[in-house]
Amino acid sequence: MTNYFKVNNPATGKLISEVRVNTLDEIQQALENGHDSFKKWSKVNAHERSRLLRKWSDKIQEQKEEIAEVMTLENGKPLSESLGEVDYATSYIDWYAEEAKRIYGRTIPAATETKRIIVSREPIGLVAAITPWNFPAAMMTRKAAPALAAGCTFIVKPAEDTPLTTIKLVELAHEVGIPKDAIQYVIGDGKEVGELFTSSEFVRKITFTGSTPVGKALIKNSADTVKHVTMELGGHAPLIIAEDADLDVVVNQTIISKFRNAGQTCVCANRIIVHENVIEEFSAKLAAEVMKLKVGNGLEKDTQIGPVINEKGYTKIVEQIQDAVDKGAEVLVGNEYDANKEKGYFFVYPTVLKNVNEDMKIMQEETFGPVAPLISFKEIEDAVEIANSTPYGLAAYFFTNDYKTGTYLHEHLQFGIVGWNDGAPSGAHVPFGGMKESGIGREGGLEGIEPYLETKYLSIGNL
Repeated sequence: MTNYFKVNNPATGKLISEVRVNTLDEIQQALENGHDSFKKWSKVNAHERSRLLRKWSDKIQEQKEEIAEVMTLENGKPLSESLGEVDYATSYIDWYAEEAKRIYGRTIPAATETKRIIVSREPIGLVAAITPWNFPAAMMTRKAAPALAAGCTFIVKPAEDTPLTTIKLVELAHEVGIPKDAIQYVIGDGKEVGELFTSSEFVRKITFTGSTPVGKALIKNSADTVKHVTMELGGHAPLIIAEDADLDVVVNQTIISKFRNAGQTCVCANRIIVHENVIEEFSAKLAAEVMKLKVGNGLEKDTQIGPVINEKGYTKIVEQIQDAVDKGAEVLVGNEYDANKEKGYFFVYPTVLKNVNEDMKIMQEETFGPVAPLISFKEIEDAVEIANSTPYGLAAYFFTNDYKTGTYLHEHLQFGIVGWNDGAPSGAHVPFGGMKESGIGREGGLEGIEPYLETKYLSIGNL
């Protein structure tokens, strides 16, 4: 019996498409095809790989509006954000199209006159990727572009909620001449496909963006075949506001960080830690601006906050808000909902909570929703202690115009990505990744192609 995943619009609950689930045999065959294709793709010269990547980027940009609409339909984010994500996705392809030509080796002076030593870099093999629903275009290209640039072949399993964007991007890659077995997608249950990927003799690397528990399972299962892994896992980002910060700037940047994609990003501000002397002014300013945010269908004009992706995500957000209120948090704005389980849509209105404390779930668990909890501090050391008090270490933000305070925070925050007076620090040209239980490795920048390369050392003797 053929199985299908139903892809629904989270803003309306209406069915968009049904996507056929691959059989286990089909996935196994795809892995073997990717492995076999590696023998040819890895021998394609770097300039040709670069040319094909640029063509792929251009083709995506030609269909930018269509891709963005598909993304909004299956993901729910505002169309303006989807258009921005298409640009973000192609920025990775553009960056690694250039990096393909800059995979350098080196020579090392030998300890004897009769030897020569050469170090070369080679592609690692077939790469298997598992990507999340919240950025279905960018998280795919952030992995595929460096893999293909390095000479690896690539296979991706997109999230069940948002497979259509990935399918479209892979089809466009084939249209411009990237071989079909060099970049593939498979559709299936996350656990089943993950086990196939990690156990496969054909896969040499696993790259994953998603929750920490799933990442830990993939790492553990990859150990039996000693696969390379890159993991971009959960976060619980603090945003620290010093007493001297420009509060108008902070409000603007906090909204950018916290409410993008309805707060459903791994780097959005989850804990807003405000100096006690400015928390009253800041909370009033933030609440006033948050009240202006328009909630609705992402395809509607001027929508700024779309739906929560599904009932599971919605339930978690509501439980965190209720737990905080029960424990004494004050609702400055929000704690309002438009949800219909029968029809299948779930909206959470942007919410600001004041008088939050560390005993509340929202201070311990990643929210993945449009909720901004505010907690105060007196000394900067206290703010750092609150910020570092979780096992996560993906992104952190702080706002101060004092260089001593800024330097102290930069040196003491245990996070892989830090924004100083900047709520949107991501980019294709910078290394993205976390510390502690937020991940292994980096994506983007010069560092982003390294996980797809092996180092080989050649010693030539008897010269």
